[in-house]
Amino acid sequence: MRVSVSWLREYVDLPADLPTSELERALVNLGIEVESATDLRETVTGSLVVGEVLEIEELTGFKKPIRFVRVDVGAANGTGEPQEIVCGARNFAVGDRVVVILPGGVLPGGFAIGARKTYGRNSNGMICSARELGIGDDHAGILVLPPDSAAKPGDDARPAVGLDEVVLELEITPDRGYALSVRGLARELSHAFGVPFRDPGLAPAPGATAEPAYPVEVRDTVGCDRFAARLVRDVDPAASTPEWMRRRLTTAGVRSISLPVDITNYVMLELGQPMHAFDADRVTGPLVVRRAEEGEKLTTLDGVDRVLAREDMVICDDTGPISLAAVMGGETSEVVADTTTVLFEAAHWDPVMVGRTARRHKLFSEAAKRWERGVDPALPLVALERAVRLLTEHGGGTAGDEILDIDHVRPRTPVTLPADLPSRRVGVDYPPARVVALLEEAGCTVAQGADRLAEDPGAVGVAAGAGVALTVTPPTWRPDLTDPADLVEEVVRLDGYDNVPSVLPVAPAGRGLTGEQRRRRAVAQSLAERGYVEVLAHPFVSPELPDLLALPADDPRRPAVRLANPLSDEEPLLRTTLLGPLLGILKRNLGRGHRDLALFEIGAVFHPRPGAGSPPAMGVDRRPTDAEFAAADAVVPDQPRHVAAVLAGEIELSGWWGAGRAAGWADAVEAGRTVLAAAGFPADRVEVRAAEQAPWHPGRCAELRVDGTVVGHAGELHPTVVAALELPRRTSAMELNLDLLPAPPVLPAPAVSGFPPALIDVALVVDETVPAAQVQRALAEGAGELLEDVRLFDVYASEQLGAGRRSLAYKLTFRAPDRTLTVEEAVAARDAAVAVAAERFGATLRGA
Repeated sequence: MRVSVSWLREYVDLPADLPTSELERALVNLGIEVESATDLRETVTGSLVVGEVLEIEELTGFKKPIRFVRVDVGAANGTGEPQEIVCGARNFAVGDRVVVILPGGVLPGGFAIGARKTYGRNSNGMICSARELGIGDDHAGILVLPPDSAAKPGDDARPAVGLDEVVLELEITPDRGYALSVRGLARELSHAFGVPFRDPGLAPAPGATAEPAYPVEVRDTVGCDRFAARLVRDVDPAASTPEWMRRRLTTAGVRSISLPVDITNYVMLELGQPMHAFDADRVTGPLVVRRAEEGEKLTTLDGVDRVLAREDMVICDDTGPISLAAVMGGETSEVVADTTTVLFEAAHWDPVMVGRTARRHKLFSEAAKRWERGVDPALPLVALERAVRLLTEHGGGTAGDEILDIDHVRPRTPVTLPADLPSRRVGVDYPPARVVALLEEAGCTVAQGADRLAEDPGAVGVAAGAGVALTVTPPTWRPDLTDPADLVEEVVRLDGYDNVPSVLPVAPAGRGLTGEQRRRRAVAQSLAERGYVEVLAHPFVSPELPDLLALPADDPRRPAVRLANPLSDEEPLLRTTLLGPLLGILKRNLGRGHRDLALFEIGAVFHPRPGAGSPPAMGVDRRPTDAEFAAADAVVPDQPRHVAAVLAGEIELSGWWGAGRAAGWADAVEAGRTVLAAAGFPADRVEVRAAEQAPWHPGRCAELRVDGTVVGHAGELHPTVVAALELPRRTSAMELNLDLLPAPPVLPAPAVSGFPPALIDVALVVDETVPAAQVQRALAEGAGELLEDVRLFDVYASEQLGAGRRSLAYKLTFRAPDRTLTVEEAVAARDAAVAVAAERFGATLRGA
């Protein structure tokens, strides 16, 4: 929200010499983020003065109309002589007062002004438009001061055009909707500086009359619990918005449209009450406030035809919907250039309904922003009175005596607050009397014990407030105060966050990381060291993802948790596999020109628990019991932590040194081995087998096992999946469930032998369906304790070996810890290893 400090000063007595930095610090201490605090006096440097147009000479012979103007700038130019300026605008005449920047001045954006010759004449300075001054968007013509302006030629023009302001740009958190108004911000600043506050929301306003201003029926008092309206007749349609109002709207980032519409926007910014202005002559029959019928249509003010949903609230006349309630009005009833009868509406709408409607129709208007954050239900009549007075004052017309006010607002529910709760929760000594005073300062009504506590201001500390319960009724403008924790936060905020000491808790003994945390860090580091780049994907996916990944109908990864309030309607589900979002990131990077990619992610996936029911209601006034925790945890989706990696392009880059190597299924399998090794599992506990699992290619997919338990899969993606996701051929991937891994074993320190090794190669011919890893395991078991290492270094197939047969060549390393092995010992160990492989898989020595 953008607001000028002068507007705030109308309702709060800020110190006259208040530095901008101190004002900014006060807002931050109140929990309001300050995006910027701009002193508009510093945006234009040099001489910016008021000038009166004395003569205008039309220059001809150019492609566009050009004027040579003589302007009286008083003594501002040092000579008292008229200033000569060339100007292309035509919206001013002799006698008008304009804004002139003299040579040496600099406009916003660093645009320096000098004296130069142009169009055959000397031009000394420039006559400015609103956009050039940075105070508006109008660039069609220069800025002409109103006739009633008191500024004289030669005067500083900054006060006349609003460039003497300090403008605050604030970021308001969603729970502080009342601060999206001058009223709310002025109240907050009164707390910060301890100065008087004049609440415009308490201005006198007449109540409902027996005869309504317009016939209205509210059929849904949950979606609309208050609806007020008032008529103004015989409005001058040519009346313009006063300059001071237009300037404040522009400062706030609101475009000036017409006087009635500008007034509704002005009142919204001032009080926080969104309003709407109908052209009463274009409304047919009585108004009805109701839920929309499914499929009903409405053309909103932005010219878009919208199909309404059953949850939307609409205002209707005899022709059907004429306004999407609380979000945007309709074209058929809007105020137009010849409107003379204005019906002002100020209502109170359900914030949940407004928030969902705004997101459904992607209409995030300033009104909807305030409604979904909470608006004071006590404001409608005050806002109507303010709008009617402004319209009759500046647009003529007669205010109707009839006032409509349909009020179904429920009173606020009191909150019981133990007086010592703020002290117990925050660790700062808040005397009970201080708690009462701060809550009353926030607008709350505090009863039960407040008088007794006030009589004993010395009764401080937790002991003094123990056992004393305060009954607190929050004000109507604070819908965020609903339970004791909210009131505790308000006490801390108004007392000052700086009064809360920054004391860190004592860290427990130990390394500070759990075993699971150390494992995740080790896995991430091992993959990163091998060239993989870690990414963080959103956990949200579309309902079409299981089909894109070709998951079978009975695959346990198909059922997914649906979010009640998703960030995007296109991705309303939580992921059940890391591969979908990770492949999306791969595709995005490929589209940006990257061709050789190796990415990984470690994160949770989410599996629903069918039939789990609803979680128990748990408050914040106490710690939940173990039974409540267990009941809530039984409903929460199962969230195992996975690691996944994807590869495309070259894994070994080509260059002047020679050809590279494309990434393939074997690299994905090796990534899985890397993860398991980093998790602490030696190779003899890891087994890799051929498998079939979507979305991998059935002939190029492996399952990884630890102690016989399948923990994940790796390999090349199925061609149909690659085509559906528009990925390169041979794209490969790996995904493991880290939560399935048992606790890592305690590995003994390796014994290092100083004796030489014996190296023997064996090539075994086996059936092509026999996994190489199982053959390797058989060799290791048969070789015995003398075997130090076994490694597959070649795979060969040919017609000489026979159809369906292949050769697996292994390098065996033998070594004894206490002696140099003899040739006979090494050969015997080799033969024992081959014998086990022959017994299990029918392996024969190649060439034997």
